[in-house]
Amino acid sequence: MNHYQAAIIGFGKAGKTLAAALGRAGWRVAIVEKSKEMYGGTCINVGCIPTKALVHDAQTTADFSEAMQRKTAIVELLREKNYLNLANIAQVEVIDGHAEFIDPHTLKITTEQGIRQLSADRIFINTGAEAVFPQIDGLIPGPRIVDSTGILNLSSQPKRLAILGGGYIGVEFASVFASFGSEVTLFETSSQFLAREDADISAAIKTVLQGQGVKIELNTRVQSVTSDDNSVTLHTGHGDRQADVLLVATGRRPATQTLKLENADVTTDTRGAILVDKHLRTSVDHIWALGDVTGGPQFTYISLDDFRIVHDQLLGKGTRTTDNRVNIPYSVFMTPTLSRIGLTEAQAHEQGRNFQVVSLPVAAIPRARVINDTRGVLKALVDNDSKKILGVALLAADSHEVINIVKTVMDAGLPYTVLRDQIFTHPSMSESLNDLFGLVKQA
Repeated sequence: MNHYQAAIIGFGKAGKTLAAALGRAGWRVAIVEKSKEMYGGTCINVGCIPTKALVHDAQTTADFSEAMQRKTAIVELLREKNYLNLANIAQVEVIDGHAEFIDPHTLKITTEQGIRQLSADRIFINTGAEAVFPQIDGLIPGPRIVDSTGILNLSSQPKRLAILGGGYIGVEFASVFASFGSEVTLFETSSQFLAREDADISAAIKTVLQGQGVKIELNTRVQSVTSDDNSVTLHTGHGDRQADVLLVATGRRPATQTLKLENADVTTDTRGAILVDKHLRTSVDHIWALGDVTGGPQFTYISLDDFRIVHDQLLGKGTRTTDNRVNIPYSVFMTPTLSRIGLTEAQAHEQGRNFQVVSLPVAAIPRARVINDTRGVLKALVDNDSKKILGVALLAADSHEVINIVKTVMDAGLPYTVLRDQIFTHPSMSESLNDLFGLVKQA
């Protein structure tokens, strides 16, 4: 009874969706999750859902404690729903415990009741990623020093919040807590802010954050940290900075350190990311890796697409691969939202593209006036030869919805004129695409 057709390590988006699909197809499936607090994966419990709930409530000036209570209620509801979605499938067994490899077909599971072993014909790794704390003296997790998970469980709102790391996670939390009324300071070691974005977009984001009251200290290296029961102090080359809470948002790494992958001959890179082929197979034919653990883009929708690729191999035609993925959009849920797809201006220059750039201030959009949020800018890159869209950056309210329209056009290989001439409802943020692409000069 300890042998399964499929064993899945991790209850994330890809893992849980695959477990349900295989179970309904008649496979005997075991899905192992080390924490009952993580049924449903990172997105539901400590990622997309709770953070976006806080973003929403911060925009509506809700009380912080009430917002945290509502966030917790949403998470608990979805966590229970996700558990039952699998537990109610007769062929699927949910096992609470920590999994590690004994050999390529066998797992050791450490549970509250003791240790058990199980074997499987096929094994799927979906353990996600975890926060990384840089090697800084005194930077130790605790009540005053937290990662992106810990900040979601604060018992009270910090009056002063320091954020170490000026990437997308740091920017999102900076915007949220500033909206709630915290004094936020963001520390970045680089002299450039959001260097992955074009300079004009980074500057626009910086302006928005500063307008919310966020202080941004660039080219600032934290040399050490001290903390007590009441505060935390960052010792920098520019002097000491005090805060009530320090959020460490310096990056994440694949969560593979405790899996004992060497016992299964599964190969990883230097960061611990599991190396996979375009079908998401590891170095061992019957073992796959899905989601953040492969070191790719850390998005729930990529994890879901990983499921589609593996499902197609097991129960479909086997033709779907990671090569099919193009034009991956992303959104940073600051206020207003930053959404982007395709090439930046710098990348287009590097590729030697013949293109033009058009931009439109959000203040020119009627819907922005209606909702009283005229902050931000829209930007697009259009290939002069093919007339296709090379990339788009939208710093605007509801851009996380509008970017999906752009993706559909890009994926279909259609010219920019489709958006320039499309009939959209009015007043809407989507119709801004008429005006943005109407600025393109015809050769």
